[in-house]
Amino acid sequence: MSIEPIAELTDISTSPPPTNPSVERDTLYEKFREKIVVNPMLDRTLVSYQGNQNTPFYHWFKYKEGFSEGLVHYLLKPFEPGTLLDPFSGAGAALFAASALGWQTKGIELLSVGIYATQARLAASRVNTQIFKQTVANLLPLNFAEYYDQAYSLKHIAITKGAFPEEEEQQLVGYITYCKQMVNDTDTQTLLLFAAFCILEDISYTRKDGQYLRWDMRSGRSLGNIPFNKGPILTFQEAITRKLKQIIADFEGICVQQSLFEDVTPPRTLLTNPEMYQGSCLDILPHIERSSIDVVLTSPPYANRYDYTRTYALELVYLGCNEEQVKHLRQEMLSCTVENKSKRDRLESYYKFLGREIEFDLINTTFQQQRALQEVLSILDTYLAQKQLNNPGIASLVRNYFYEMCFVIYELARILKLGGTVIMVNDNVQYAGEEVPVDLILSDFAQSFGLTIKHIWTLNRGKGNSSQQMGNHGRTELRKCIYIWEKENQ
Repeated sequence: MSIEPIAELTDISTSPPPTNPSVERDTLYEKFREKIVVNPMLDRTLVSYQGNQNTPFYHWFKYKEGFSEGLVHYLLKPFEPGTLLDPFSGAGAALFAASALGWQTKGIELLSVGIYATQARLAASRVNTQIFKQTVANLLPLNFAEYYDQAYSLKHIAITKGAFPEEEEQQLVGYITYCKQMVNDTDTQTLLLFAAFCILEDISYTRKDGQYLRWDMRSGRSLGNIPFNKGPILTFQEAITRKLKQIIADFEGICVQQSLFEDVTPPRTLLTNPEMYQGSCLDILPHIERSSIDVVLTSPPYANRYDYTRTYALELVYLGCNEEQVKHLRQEMLSCTVENKSKRDRLESYYKFLGREIEFDLINTTFQQQRALQEVLSILDTYLAQKQLNNPGIASLVRNYFYEMCFVIYELARILKLGGTVIMVNDNVQYAGEEVPVDLILSDFAQSFGLTIKHIWTLNRGKGNSSQQMGNHGRTELRKCIYIWEKENQ
């Protein structure tokens, strides 16, 4: 089924080509220019986590990497419920919104942060609210330090040491101990522990800030040139009381989120339960049955140096990850940081092990022959040799990102049913003043693997490049896009 916007689109095919044009990127732009249109129904709130800020469950835990459930409702309107896959499912926005509409949903997520949030939301859909409320009433007056047990202490890694005031970490560990030892109802225990997971940043000296954790001057850690004050740091008792009352209020229907298109389904209403796979989609996608998925709806990591293992370091430690496990996760992620090493040899061995050497060669060749991408890589390699990149890992980041996404897109085309659709949210990026047209390169991969490019929807306003890029190269507006690719019936 073809998906169309519900309002007239603005054609931007007469707009000038991308900033910093070059021969191969211009050629690729001309190839897809008629597909690039502004969809007036989209805005940054809808296409980002901001649309979920007042939605039950999503304002319990600040997970900023994803899109709103309202966007999912809009995008799925043209389709009859079937099987939906999100290979980068995060905290499960696509899965739960689609499940509430009657879709059978499957999610793949590498980080335990997303898996844990998904499990907590499933617990929220099942929990007996009276048992939960009574348990909360019993525990809130307690001094959790009295329940402290070293066995449940956080095993900090280098980037989280000293993150909490000592007395507040003692309260946190005592709370964990109490929940583990004194709360017998499984779903209630899961939600109580998730509440503590949700307030880690609130009681810490840190704040998530782009690519890393930013440390408050009160932490005693080494500070940057400009001392940072994050504002009030809540005590554990203040933070956990506020969070548990918020959860209870949502269960009682006090908070009702109005979507731009329709009411967003509250967290307790699910027609189906998501089926989850933990691991890299590079490993899991090849095992999904051919022609078994009706719709892929996803937002992969962007090629923007964002390191989830650093920004969610507190949460990973809370879930028991040690230093080696965090480093392993960083390498397993889709390459989006300057630290990621090439996965080419691993992928070649994996496809050979699966008896799919011919497919590996096809994907590898498709990557090598994408001329606009090779043009970008050549420029970045030159800048690297001339020491004009602000980080020497940028060229390999871009190379590794597209190499791995080429495999992802091949597998999505393989597992999609005839008539099926891929819907992908992503941003273009810029390095050293050179725009990397992520939307066009990925769409060209998709076309090479038999998908038809129906739309490359953009927002009315794009995303500005970074402040450092603006200082060196001027302000450039980069396209923030939703790609619609279809596997047409032959």
